[in-house]
Amino acid sequence: MEYFTAAPEVEDTGKRIDVYISLVRDELSRSQVQKLIGDGHVTVNGKQVKSNYKLKKDDIIDLEIPEPEPIDIKEENIPLDIIYEDKDIIVINKPQMMVVHPAAGHYSGTVVNALMYHCRGELSGINGIMRPGIVHRIDMNTSGIIVAAKSDSAHRSLAIQFAEHTINRRYRAIVCGNIKDDNGTVDGPIGRSPKDRKKMAIVRDGKRAVTHFSVIERFGRYTYIEAVLETGRTHQIRVHMASIGHPLLGDDIYGSVKQPYGLKGQVLHAGLLGFIHPTKGEYMEFRSEIPEYFQRLLEKFRQNRF
Repeated sequence: MEYFTAAPEVEDTGKRIDVYISLVRDELSRSQVQKLIGDGHVTVNGKQVKSNYKLKKDDIIDLEIPEPEPIDIKEENIPLDIIYEDKDIIVINKPQMMVVHPAAGHYSGTVVNALMYHCRGELSGINGIMRPGIVHRIDMNTSGIIVAAKSDSAHRSLAIQFAEHTINRRYRAIVCGNIKDDNGTVDGPIGRSPKDRKKMAIVRDGKRAVTHFSVIERFGRYTYIEAVLETGRTHQIRVHMASIGHPLLGDDIYGSVKQPYGLKGQVLHAGLLGFIHPTKGEYMEFRSEIPEYFQRLLEKFRQNRF
């Protein structure tokens, strides 16, 4: 059984509890949440509630998620690009097309499989058997830096920093179209799309999401940008840039279904991650250069400006 506790923020007051849980645990659909509530696996302030319960100030939500069907997640000797490691954390540079943790259709070849082999059991267990050590994730098609926790105490410290939006996260991306302004901010709440549960969207009852961006270089048809996350929601940069008419190049979910230049997904790289070390108490910052395919695209565009 996995246990999850949440204290809704002020802006969540008045939301239905099933909507709220499906937002903060985005791997659960609303119907799955409703079943968990109906089966008595959700309490608010120690009492069972119905799916239409409206959240109040200072509510404490406790959620029990029954273990999934037993799945044998194996250790795999997969090379990792390790940027930093100590007894508390491990920071890696994830390549594009590598899934962070096992899920339907991806039970091997993930970051978790590799970490299990490398760390030999020294991973936090807070996120259960499917996601040992995983504090946050980036999309399969996104490359760049992620941090994993080796102990539960380190995991809790990092999780609080992510929840309080004090983590420094900077991404590099190529978007479609010519962004006119040198700098900008997209402030739009993100939640599950009411039209397609597999997609995220800017929705009225979504979680607050803020993305700041600045232009690095213009190519006419495309723009090279840096995006800074003030919050961290699922697909945040992809949804926000698409919402202002500049979807990420190669994004076949929020942009064109066509994949130009032989791309395998959106051109997005998590290039910087900064946080307070869980035990040392000092700020640490890690950087990763853009991958080779990304660099080749930039060189191509510089030689043939549209």
